[in-house]
Amino acid sequence: MDENTRWQKLGAEFLGTAFLVFVGVGSVPALLIVNEANGSTFSGSDLGIISLAFATIVIVTVYVFGYISGNHINPAVTFGLAATGKFPWAEVPAYVAAQVAGAVAGAFAIVGVLGTKASDIGLGVASYGDTIPWYQAFFAEFVGTFLLVFAVFGVIYRKAAPGWAGLAIGMVVFAAIIPVAPTTGASINPARTTGPMIVQQIMGGSVSWEQWPVYVIAELVAGVAAALAFGFIAHTAQDDPRTSAATAPAAAVPAEV
Repeated sequence: MDENTRWQKLGAEFLGTAFLVFVGVGSVPALLIVNEANGSTFSGSDLGIISLAFATIVIVTVYVFGYISGNHINPAVTFGLAATGKFPWAEVPAYVAAQVAGAVAGAFAIVGVLGTKASDIGLGVASYGDTIPWYQAFFAEFVGTFLLVFAVFGVIYRKAAPGWAGLAIGMVVFAAIIPVAPTTGASINPARTTGPMIVQQIMGGSVSWEQWPVYVIAELVAGVAAALAFGFIAHTAQDDPRTSAATAPAAAVPAEV
């Protein structure tokens, strides 16, 4: 049977999320360190580079880990899949634990490569400033995560053009970060939110833990809402298991999404 084991799937989620955090989140302190050395200030081009770093590593992980674990690497995606019956709820805790553990490992890798200077300048921890009310931050993370998860469901749908999922998901990550980052840092991923915060705390840095629920709740709610919204917009009678069972030939393969 050509099926990966549970531990292989969890390992893929761990590594995929670690790669995401190391490259994507790591691009933030890397640019800040370079700018400080050159006497430069953070600019729009820097935001573009950070967005591209996230997009690039997401594209890579989709094609490397997608056939092993589905490459959720984001609890919002996992919750969305579970809420729509496309992933077993019993597997959600293990997937989320692997994702958060991977995010922690990725954040530690940032410190290992860039040194404690990365922690001194914030480690790329997502946060919002004192001038931004929590409900604005909540809405920003909700919108960014909704866009991401909705796109994920769109490109893995049975009618979607095959072979383009990685590129499309990477590009929506790039696009979502641009307008959301100025408000919240555009985490749009509970694991990416949590892992760097844990490592920053361990490294003795300042962490605004009171902001953590704003991020995580907004992201998880958005993931479920996007999954349900996509089903409402795109699904046809063929997606109803009862209809499919009544009309499909005995040898038909069930739709993936």
